[in-house]
Amino acid sequence: MSFAAILSASRASGDSPPGLRGSLLFAGQTLVEYQARQAAQAGADRIMILVSVITPALSQAVDRLSADGIAVSLVRDMVSMIRDVPRDADILLVADGAIVAQSHVDAIGGAQGNALLVTDDSRASTPFERIDAGQRWAGLARISPALLFDTLDMIGDWDLSLTLVRAAVQHGARRVTVPQDDLMEGRVTLVETQQQADLVANAVTAAGASNARVRGGVEHYVLAPIARAIGPALMRMQVPAIQVRIAGIALAGIALVPVELTWTLTGFALLLLALLLAEMADRLDELALRAPPMSWLAFATPSLALLGIVRGGSSTMALDLALLLGIMLVADRWRRTGRARPWMIVTPGTVLPLLIVAGLFGVLAQGFRVAMLALIASAGAIILRPRD
Repeated sequence: MSFAAILSASRASGDSPPGLRGSLLFAGQTLVEYQARQAAQAGADRIMILVSVITPALSQAVDRLSADGIAVSLVRDMVSMIRDVPRDADILLVADGAIVAQSHVDAIGGAQGNALLVTDDSRASTPFERIDAGQRWAGLARISPALLFDTLDMIGDWDLSLTLVRAAVQHGARRVTVPQDDLMEGRVTLVETQQQADLVANAVTAAGASNARVRGGVEHYVLAPIARAIGPALMRMQVPAIQVRIAGIALAGIALVPVELTWTLTGFALLLLALLLAEMADRLDELALRAPPMSWLAFATPSLALLGIVRGGSSTMALDLALLLGIMLVADRWRRTGRARPWMIVTPGTVLPLLIVAGLFGVLAQGFRVAMLALIASAGAIILRPRD
């Protein structure tokens, strides 16, 4: 069943000068933007952000979300809320400043009827709102349309989120309890300052490491693990993925210079480093819950690597190798490799180390030949491997 989402972004942060909690930076974007991407990933088809004032940061966040195809709008009053909220869909309610691991968002988003994410009362759960003598609300709730509109009819100037949560408690909403370990390790928390947001960023993004996109070849076994190790540090420094991606493209372009000067192995090594930067950019997009690009920008760095292979080989075999490798690159990026396992997929990141090793032993031409045979075998594995 589809649902919409209501995010709160009106409370002031604890920073000086104070801003909005929703405007705190988290995973390379504003916190409310990250919450919106979480809700969309969990299945929300429409997102409303309840605000007291529209700031430039919130407007820019809405623009970025809309550009990524996420239906989002800013709501300033109850009249607009009543007009915009769908009558036939549940609502995923997210507390102001809540940072919750994606697994919990998916669980509440997939619940049936009224449901609350709760935590047992303890010292670690003190920032959360108490709902009874033994438990506190952990920042997520799924609210049915009937309960929502009954509450909106009488809410007046009360706090929407807390009023809905209390109404859900009174109506016996199902409770999903958060393990205490998630509270202690920062996977479920409320943040009021930028320092707090920075501290919990690594815990939440590490929890989503298992959702990383599977690649083929050396990209999967070498480059991706390095990117996963470095990605959280770059994210905490607020390094945008697009800057890392552009750096990879620039480095790949620079690598063509030593290739043209017949310093072939140096150029190949720089191209391999450029592919690592491209993989790191993909990882930053994943940490921010953005879909990795599938347009020309995603293929710019590996395409320059293919050009370097052509120029480094200076033969028709090198051109044939690059063309077949380009097809394999597209298939790997678009996830059209069937049920072939990562080690069966030959990629630019797989061919470059092979050529470097062959060049070090003075048999670069034979390295191209081996790479071509490996590509043929890889294509055969993708085509002939059973689908079921």
